[in-house]
Amino acid sequence: MFEPFPGNYVWNLSVNIALVTGGNHGEIEVACRPLREAAALGADVSTSLFFDSWVALADRVAENAGEDLKNGRSRSAAAKLKRCAIYYQIAERMQARDYLPRQDAYRKALDCALKSFELARMPVQRVEIPYEGSSFPGLFWQAKSSGAAPVVVCCNGLDSTKEIVLWTGVGQALTERGISVLCVDQPGTGEALRLNKLSGVHDSERWASRAVDWLEKHPNVDSSRIGMYGPSLGGYFAPRAAAFEKRFALCAVFGANHNWGELQKRRRLKEGENPVPHYWEHVMWVFGKSDIDKFMAWAPSMSLDGVVEKITVPFLVTHFAGDRQIPLEYAHRSYDQAVNSPKRELHIFTSKDYAVEHCELDNGTVGRDFVADWIAETFGLPTT
Repeated sequence: MFEPFPGNYVWNLSVNIALVTGGNHGEIEVACRPLREAAALGADVSTSLFFDSWVALADRVAENAGEDLKNGRSRSAAAKLKRCAIYYQIAERMQARDYLPRQDAYRKALDCALKSFELARMPVQRVEIPYEGSSFPGLFWQAKSSGAAPVVVCCNGLDSTKEIVLWTGVGQALTERGISVLCVDQPGTGEALRLNKLSGVHDSERWASRAVDWLEKHPNVDSSRIGMYGPSLGGYFAPRAAAFEKRFALCAVFGANHNWGELQKRRRLKEGENPVPHYWEHVMWVFGKSDIDKFMAWAPSMSLDGVVEKITVPFLVTHFAGDRQIPLEYAHRSYDQAVNSPKRELHIFTSKDYAVEHCELDNGTVGRDFVADWIAETFGLPTT
């Protein structure tokens, strides 16, 4: 993994997310250059300085996009606006929940992303999925197809968003293989948390079933071939959803988060790396818990023990040998317990793949393409 901030995993992780999703290395280097001394103070200290530097970068790139638009260069503007959305979200995700400037940055990110899709003429539609008296949003990217196409619901992890997941390349990889994509900000993530105030839940089938309801009504979706995909904490959410929502035809995970509740006990003992600064404040915000004791009492519900056995569709477990957040043992546990899957597969990426870090944020293409090929083959589509 590229590490411009020696010893500061959390800050380096954000930089790598920006690179993998489409940020430009020259722009990112400018944002990081003045932050090296601040980064040495620790992950939770001086995150406001990180915010200021990355927002300044995003604002400048937005100005450049505006100049493109004045000159009628819409595709160039689209490329820059995509990077603006990435930089605003990277700045925002590093802040404490009550840091007010993050709200404006997040809304700018959403606006830039939608404008980018429109100007690039991408077939990506923002949708609202009804959910328990409210709704959560998604991005639906329809694959080119002569008829109804299979589709994969892509959820977020703990701190990702629908735009970030889409831009990791999974959207492009799947649509190129004839598979549509629905990336969702499920409760506890993205817009659902920040704007709709929907907290996360352990029983992910509650929101995943609503996504399936929405897809079944879409005229260009093959409702017999709806898959579920989850990266990071999605490695818990996706298998849980596939175990209880029997309309899913397959499940693939990108990092096997088999027992996230147990992992929280280990985190309190300083085992493993955190994905974001202000970690305990963040997880209480995501899951709507008022204090750490209530959170820790609830956390054991986030386990796939006794759940994975209920998966009765093809199930792919992937993991990365050098993952510093999720123990490799969790991948083996998910695979070993999936005894009722008619087609289960475990694949561990190692140094020979140049992809060993959490969700391959040190590479960005190898694992993504492997998962897309497995999904296509399982749906009976060519990968040539």
